[in-house]
Amino acid sequence: MSNEGLSFIVFSVGMLALMGIGMNMGLALVLTGAGMAWVLDFWDTQLLAQNLVAGVDSFPLLAVPFFILAGELMNSGGISRRIITMAQAWVGHIRGGLGFVAIGAAVMMASMSGSALADTAALATILMPMMRQQGYPMHTSAGLLASGGIIAPIIPPSMPFVIYGVTTNTSISALFLSGIVPGLIMGAGLIVAWKLVLRNIEFPEGQPLPMRERLQATLKAFWAMLMPVIIIGGMKSGVFTPTEAAVVAAFYALVVALLVHREMKVAEVYGVLVRAAKTTAIVMFLCAGAQVASYMITLADLPSVLSGWLGPLVESPRLLMLVMMLVLILVGTALDLTPTILIFAPVMLPIAVKAGIDPVYFGLMFVLNGAIGLITPPVGTVLNVVAGVGRLPLHRVVQGVNPFLITYTLILFLFVLFPQIVTAPVAWMR
Repeated sequence: MSNEGLSFIVFSVGMLALMGIGMNMGLALVLTGAGMAWVLDFWDTQLLAQNLVAGVDSFPLLAVPFFILAGELMNSGGISRRIITMAQAWVGHIRGGLGFVAIGAAVMMASMSGSALADTAALATILMPMMRQQGYPMHTSAGLLASGGIIAPIIPPSMPFVIYGVTTNTSISALFLSGIVPGLIMGAGLIVAWKLVLRNIEFPEGQPLPMRERLQATLKAFWAMLMPVIIIGGMKSGVFTPTEAAVVAAFYALVVALLVHREMKVAEVYGVLVRAAKTTAIVMFLCAGAQVASYMITLADLPSVLSGWLGPLVESPRLLMLVMMLVLILVGTALDLTPTILIFAPVMLPIAVKAGIDPVYFGLMFVLNGAIGLITPPVGTVLNVVAGVGRLPLHRVVQGVNPFLITYTLILFLFVLFPQIVTAPVAWMR
């Protein structure tokens, strides 16, 4: 057997085995890379150490801890709650209104934090008790909240776009712009799906709030809504880079939480920093481990093997995209979004570019596919968050998410058939 074939077996079987025993994904990537190095007769502990450091030695990756910190500050400082309260003031009275509140709040919060887990936790913590109290079916409500949470990786500022851009050397600013229209389409798709779900459920209609109270709720959310304007406007005008935008977002959230809303005390900042640091450590160790595996994958020339398999499809870009999206859907059921990006994006992007597919468009599709994987079992990290917050069995949440998962899958294939939906707005905005 050739070294390439043996390396592929070591990588695939090794990853599946280590995941099966519940090993940390970052450590699994390191051990798999080390196993490939042994098979390739390229064992060198110094080389492994150098790749571990190289995996996190990147200036653009500094955006990751600051976006994570911004998300933690939003949840602790009352910014997320004010967004939800504003949405409730405007649409909470209509039939099934809390579902529409969840969708609107998810879209607005996505434009601030870029973290699916942070947004989902905030939405579920605030809205699930209200939904339970008003008699909403909890499995469907949990599925909607989980589906709304995964809009965060698509609408800028998006942490997965930062990781993808660093990993594949793609413009992060362009990736951010590419996510605006698809993110809004995802929100619109959830509205349609929720309306269809509502046909079989009886909900009473409430009384709309007086315009004065609606405007008061909107005014209280003013500083929260100003945050995405500053971030996206600053990047679009060239005032700061995506990495600097992450710092601005964290600083802005801190100032609003401490001095404007005054819902967080200085003593609580330490706890927020610790939580952000723990999450950052997990993501950065994944990046470090993926660099080891990626280096060995390149050394074993596995991208050429994949190119050989997909080579006949290069002449048909849409068919190639369809096949790669189907592969990523299967991968997404077993891998989280970040390791999927780190492992597969550097391998698949050159094939897509060879077929004439726009790299920014491919990046959006890749991250969108990985985001959908966050609500597909058995891994489904966002599903686990909602199940934990709502104290629901995971299988019930899986049942509730199915209508929205189908909606997202249809949207994904719509973008495959009509890439102009993504590329045309990016060209216009740039």
